[in-house]
Amino acid sequence: MSDVKKRKNVSATVDKNGDKSASEAKIHDKPATSDNKLMLRVLSRIVVITSLLIVVYFSTKEENIKPFARQSDILPGKGQIVECSTSYLREVERYEGCYPKDCKRYVTDQVISVREAEDLLEMAKKGFKVGGSAGGASILDLHSGALSKGTHYINIYKNEDTKNLFTENDFNIYRVVKEKIRYAVGHHFGISPNKIYLTHTTFFSELTAKKAAGIHDEYWHPHVDKETYPHFHYTTLLYLGDYNIDFKGGRFVFIDEKFNRTVEPRKGRLSMFTSGAENRHYVEKVTSGIRYAITVSFTCDKNHAIEDPSINKYLN
Repeated sequence: MSDVKKRKNVSATVDKNGDKSASEAKIHDKPATSDNKLMLRVLSRIVVITSLLIVVYFSTKEENIKPFARQSDILPGKGQIVECSTSYLREVERYEGCYPKDCKRYVTDQVISVREAEDLLEMAKKGFKVGGSAGGASILDLHSGALSKGTHYINIYKNEDTKNLFTENDFNIYRVVKEKIRYAVGHHFGISPNKIYLTHTTFFSELTAKKAAGIHDEYWHPHVDKETYPHFHYTTLLYLGDYNIDFKGGRFVFIDEKFNRTVEPRKGRLSMFTSGAENRHYVEKVTSGIRYAITVSFTCDKNHAIEDPSINKYLN
């Protein structure tokens, strides 16, 4: 009997202890629930703040970009004077007749006709059809014969598949456009057209949204032409397609101190600028379509002049 009582007392003790433990657990649960709620509130605020920061970042980024030439504009001419870099002026003053009235960038839709741009576009497509980079950037240089093909280059004047790819008429169109650009540079920069010379590299470009296969496909990095090509003095770009029609992305961006300025490609649009540090720039990544253009470069140094391409290139 006493054993039974003892067992009952033990059970009672266990029950009491069990109840006590359960009560303690409930007491401990309350702070845990409060902590969870606090953590959720903190996380919610972090998400909200992060979202706001993202919105502010991209809004600020867009505010720091201003259109200089829209695709929808038809520009007789639009220029912006910039302060020449000291090193650029120091160099060009060595060449008589090559010192610019102002360092600037200038865009016009009235030097090269749409028909001439379309003729050049057909030439570019003809070349890239038998070539084309494995990545997103291909070039065709009619002067050296270099054409992107896969991860390498071929010489269109030596390769069996590209012999007689271009006609004398093609080269004549190319020369006429080049001369019009040379005289436009002379006129707008106040220099003698006879004192600037076509120079390497002058080339057609084809940009797509394909992933870069090598460093030569990474065309979007900011740069100064004169640092890449020390003999450059005047750079021009002739666009052979229309932004937001033939391709998306691919705007040309001048990098300035307060905000950047964009040039939206338009078929036949000619952009020209001094090649020094005053015109640091980059090209946005093309996100869809194909962007065609031709870079025509000039030097004040006759030692770096290159000859016009001709049908005779196939005979050498």
